[in-house]
Amino acid sequence: MTEPADLAATLLRIAEALERIAPPKPALTDFSIATFYRYDDATGGFHPAATRAVPLDLLIGVDSQKAQVTGAMHRFARGLPVNHVLMWGARGTGKSSLAKAAAAAEAATSPSIKLVELDRDHLPALPALFDRLRNLPERFVVFCDDLSFEAGADQAKSLKSALEGGVGGPPDNVLFIATSNRRHLAPERHDEGGGMLAAAEQAEETVSVSDRFGLWIGFPPMDQSTYLAAVQGYAARYGLKADNLDRRALQWAQRRGGRSGRVAWQFIKDLAGEGGAVLPP
Repeated sequence: MTEPADLAATLLRIAEALERIAPPKPALTDFSIATFYRYDDATGGFHPAATRAVPLDLLIGVDSQKAQVTGAMHRFARGLPVNHVLMWGARGTGKSSLAKAAAAAEAATSPSIKLVELDRDHLPALPALFDRLRNLPERFVVFCDDLSFEAGADQAKSLKSALEGGVGGPPDNVLFIATSNRRHLAPERHDEGGGMLAAAEQAEETVSVSDRFGLWIGFPPMDQSTYLAAVQGYAARYGLKADNLDRRALQWAQRRGGRSGRVAWQFIKDLAGEGGAVLPP
């Protein structure tokens, strides 16, 4: 029979061995050194990101969307109730730029606001990330760009659980913002032979993920007048001049196959480079 002293010594050696092989705990992060951070799922660390947000006034043609996002950010900074945000719509219309610009603008007057970007491929880490942030004094905007996944994927289940279905629920000091090209994040499936019941279940699955967001903000395609206003706004801000500016901007959009805020900015970058001007990154 093993003596109690021997058993205690054996258990102590086992505990010490487990402690040696266990992964190190993530180091505490000094969130005072930056506003934007990237979350590293592999290490559990937060890395400061030298991101320069576009000034809010340069986001043209999205006044209604801007008012909704900045209003939600303002309430969140003050600890008031706010819904998680899904910004959906045409590509290049300023969804991610608006999320970052609104966070930066709010952080200028409320330094406790921090934006943490989570890669969409790391969504299964979202519940653990929420737990990491739950008891910290800062207020975190957790941002996931270009979110989409197949219906029934593990990422979808993690997101649904983190935002509403989990026991703990999302922390009061976290606002989750996602962007997507689709309003319904999980695309509809059209399985043959499933019948009406299967079709109804598929429709329910399609909307169940996006239903976790209380605030849906749509971004329609940019019309010609708004596109030209964006080009003119950028040109005026950075002192760029060109003959036939509108005509050249429209030709640029035609070659790119569409008009958007991103296309307008790419035209301005080309125009600045042509004239030897330097733009902010």
